[in-house]
Amino acid sequence: MTVEEHRPLSPRRKSRPVHVGDVQVGGDAPVVVQTMTNTDTADAQSTLNQIAQLADNGAEIVRLAVPDKAAAAALPEIVRATTAPLIADIHFDYRLALASIKAGIHGLRLNPGNIRDADKVREVVRAAQERRISIRIGVNEGSLPPIPTLAEDELPPPKPRRMVDAALWEISILEEMGFEDIKISLKAFDVPAMVTAYREIAQRVPYPLHLGVTEAGLPGAGSVRSAVGIGLLLAEGIGDTIRVSLAADPAEELPVAWNILSSLNIRQRGATIVACPTCGRIEVDLIPLANQIEAHFQKLGKPITVAVMGCVVNGPGESRDADIGLAAGKGKGAIFRKGEVVRIVPEDQFLPALIEEGQRVIAEKFPDESGPSPADDQDAIIPMTAVQQGSRPGRTARR
Repeated sequence: MTVEEHRPLSPRRKSRPVHVGDVQVGGDAPVVVQTMTNTDTADAQSTLNQIAQLADNGAEIVRLAVPDKAAAAALPEIVRATTAPLIADIHFDYRLALASIKAGIHGLRLNPGNIRDADKVREVVRAAQERRISIRIGVNEGSLPPIPTLAEDELPPPKPRRMVDAALWEISILEEMGFEDIKISLKAFDVPAMVTAYREIAQRVPYPLHLGVTEAGLPGAGSVRSAVGIGLLLAEGIGDTIRVSLAADPAEELPVAWNILSSLNIRQRGATIVACPTCGRIEVDLIPLANQIEAHFQKLGKPITVAVMGCVVNGPGESRDADIGLAAGKGKGAIFRKGEVVRIVPEDQFLPALIEEGQRVIAEKFPDESGPSPADDQDAIIPMTAVQQGSRPGRTARR
């Protein structure tokens, strides 16, 4: 593929750069991936453990709920004990925002739907100005300000307009005070409403936008809903940071977020696995093999593309752009590098041969980065006799 083919579909919208700790959002910075802890923030150690796990899994910014004084009291210890950039999520009580700033938090999220007193907002902004921390104006479809009294024949404004208006109300307060370290989010469960709101705000203000489909659901449907909403906007060049919101362990959100970015050729973290969907032509048990290959190469964390194909009909062509690939046939298969066959191996060597070839590719692409040799990783290799147990795919239920 040419360089042009790897670019997002539209040029990135230009936005004012903002920082959360040492991470830049907007401007010329890459699209940033973030998530949110689900621990009780008042339990500092549990929260720190989860922050470390999320950072290891690709979270570049982590948000914490600060619903009460106990959570705010734990923040100084949490901030001191981690290098991850942290955002305090504030609803209703502006004093919790002030306490979070005093604790050394790197950024705030304020909801204009439930902190409606402009003077209290100004007090928070003054404190943020003194500490030079950014504020995200985080609008949610489910917690919009009340609709003003309407005339008898007047219809309420559509939700996307109400979301934009709520954001603009608080933006005007911050701008009046000369505060411009602003990020904005306009999240909704309804994807069309969310997309419409972001498209409008993108034309109205110069600030970076944090994308998300709020309360997207369980991992299956929620991942799809998030990919559609976030992906549509990113493909249009809209969006500077993203969060996939799932009813699951927050660590499960991160692979989805990175896969969205990778699918649009925006960013890649770890390996991208290209695998065929299986059909009646394949003659190997492909799905367990693909799962093992993905687990191995994701653990290495290097941004390479690995193709796992179940037959020789489409395998060579589909894996042509992959760094390495396997086109598996009955009893033997071909190992590819950029579409060129480098080895023919027996079926019981599919996994170790691909791992070995992958190590060579990684060593060539990243010569200054040390990594395990093929011999170091033998514990990760399960004999193919174990992989092959069960019926052939095409005759069994898919995962």
